[in-house]
Amino acid sequence: MKWLIGLIINAAVLMGISYLFTGIELSGFGAAIIASLLLSLMNTVVRPILVFFTLPITVLTLGLFLFVISGITLMITAFIMGDAFIIDGFGTAVLAAVIIALIQTFVLKPLKKRR
Repeated sequence: MKWLIGLIINAAVLMGISYLFTGIELSGFGAAIIASLLLSLMNTVVRPILVFFTLPITVLTLGLFLFVISGITLMITAFIMGDAFIIDGFGTAVLAAVIIALIQTFVLKPLKKRR
């Protein structure tokens, strides 16, 4: 149940980001839910592999390179979704990843601790 609530909150965050930035387009809330599902799958499967291979640069940048990895997973998700989820550039993807991380830190983490 927690996972489903997190999925819906992430979909709402993606919709909010698509309204804030002109470089991100979502075709609707259904596409946001699918994108959120794909993004969680990417974060489960692809992200650990990318973190492993980029560990030296992640250590050198004191962990800031993890935002670049999150941007990459967001771009992969947009690529898989096709026309339903469009991100114009890599910088926009990294900025969206930073905003998603901040919102997850301040919204999802307290929800998980409360239960």
